[in-house]
Amino acid sequence: MNNNETTNAANDGQETNQEEKFAELVKAVHHNGLVALRMHFEHVEGQVLNQDVYGPVFVFQVKDEENDGYECGFFLRELVAKFQGGGNPSEWMASFFIELMKTKGGKPFPKPPADEAEARGLIDNVLVPQCIKAVTEEFAPEQVHAGLAWNQEHGPVFETGFPSIRDGNNVCAIPLHLLFTHMLLNRDPSDMLLQGLYKIKEEHGL
Repeated sequence: MNNNETTNAANDGQETNQEEKFAELVKAVHHNGLVALRMHFEHVEGQVLNQDVYGPVFVFQVKDEENDGYECGFFLRELVAKFQGGGNPSEWMASFFIELMKTKGGKPFPKPPADEAEARGLIDNVLVPQCIKAVTEEFAPEQVHAGLAWNQEHGPVFETGFPSIRDGNNVCAIPLHLLFTHMLLNRDPSDMLLQGLYKIKEEHGL
């Protein structure tokens, strides 16, 4: 066995080891998610889907007393951050379902768009107006800039910010596809934008 073969074998071993560790992490996060939600709800099911852009997505279904199902999805990165960062991850996860349960009769995932034209329609007629309404209402009567923009690295983004802030960062921009994915996972896409805007306020001591 020459040096190259030894190196290749070692790399293969490392890759397998990393894949195993990653699989264990996904399994542990899935288990923790079920345990966290079962602290608040009796009927909880979950599965892990693999998404091309974002990796593992954890989807959970919770049933209420009427046996109606409510579905919500979470990303690996955010669940790991919640489970490792102290606070109360079970309350945080449950809050999404409590919000969804305000819609009586169940809330399954919205049907994914069949093609690009349908996706475009959902973005233009549902996602963008919903985000503009959320950020302008949250900070009214203060003026908030909100709308679509183009980012060299991420492509189309939803951009929002405070025109009144003249020095330093006054804008938060989030890739449109990420907001759209949130919407398809029964999450409020405007949450991320509001968090970004509050962070800007904090940075400027406002």
